[in-house]
Amino acid sequence: MTDDNHLFLRACRREPVGRTPVWIMRQAGRYLPEYQALRRRYSFLELCENAGAATEATLLPVEILDLDAAILFSDIMVPVRAMGLDVEFDPGPKLVRPVRTAADVARLSPPDALATMPFVAEAIREIRRRLGGRCPLIGFAGAPFTLAAYVVEGGHSKTFSRALSLLHGEPATLEALLDVLAETVVRHLEMQVRAGVDAVQLFDTWAGLLSEDAYRRFELPVVRRIATTIASQGVPVVLYANGASHLLAAMAESGATVLSVDWRLPLDRVRSIVGDGVALQGNLDPFALHASPQAIKEAVEDVLRRAGRTGHVFNLGHGIHPEAPLDGVRAMIRAVKDISSDHARMEKEKAS
Repeated sequence: MTDDNHLFLRACRREPVGRTPVWIMRQAGRYLPEYQALRRRYSFLELCENAGAATEATLLPVEILDLDAAILFSDIMVPVRAMGLDVEFDPGPKLVRPVRTAADVARLSPPDALATMPFVAEAIREIRRRLGGRCPLIGFAGAPFTLAAYVVEGGHSKTFSRALSLLHGEPATLEALLDVLAETVVRHLEMQVRAGVDAVQLFDTWAGLLSEDAYRRFELPVVRRIATTIASQGVPVVLYANGASHLLAAMAESGATVLSVDWRLPLDRVRSIVGDGVALQGNLDPFALHASPQAIKEAVEDVLRRAGRTGHVFNLGHGIHPEAPLDGVRAMIRAVKDISSDHARMEKEKAS
């Protein structure tokens, strides 16, 4: 494991830090010219399933932007492919044969993660070797409902009407699907931990489609199962959900170490909802990166002020957009480091 004194890991454990750590969801992405050059050499699927390419993509933003954590380059649908489902990317995920009936679900079974996804473990080991302890490595997976939304719908959707119709019309079928997906995610993340990741993030991108009652009935039990299983192995578990302000209280019961929240509620209000038992990650509006350097600095300062000094990892409230200006990204990172370092120094001077 990476040195436990790294800023990111200390913040996840709600321990004092010299400054606030910062990384960016989807930090290996099209906003980086170097990533675009890499994509000209590899298809997206090759980037995910070629250990050398995944290693290169993972390390690019860390080396270019001096971030406080690396995150494995992969996709949440990789373990779905390992289950034997035919997933293509064009550019988003598309299933040739969606899963829509109880019989479809009965044919699914959790795969042996290492046997079906050896490239993931190989990439993790190589990334750690090349990082040389500079920063922690985050692994990740999709949460069961988010995976189910794609699996049932057959790809991306504005409404995910088929998945939500299954929830209301055949709830037992959805529960069975969530169960097999949860076990697949557990095995996938356990394999990543054994290979050497220092933390994991569970992406529940479409949880916000659920009412609180539906979330508590269908998603929270399987998310809790994943989070508690992985956290028991000694690594922080970050739970991210988009458009899910109404689910924050329930998410705080998931067993996750850190809640990563979108930009729709300020972090002081989030803290008042979830209490002090979890760290927080976020939550700058991704489009704030298009502002002037001074406006970005002011927005960063506001997030830091509302988050408080302990138990906060700075991030965007969603994955970075391909159109994000690199100068804006650099301004954000510089502001986080400068402002939080100044705050820490002033607190130390007051204490002495």
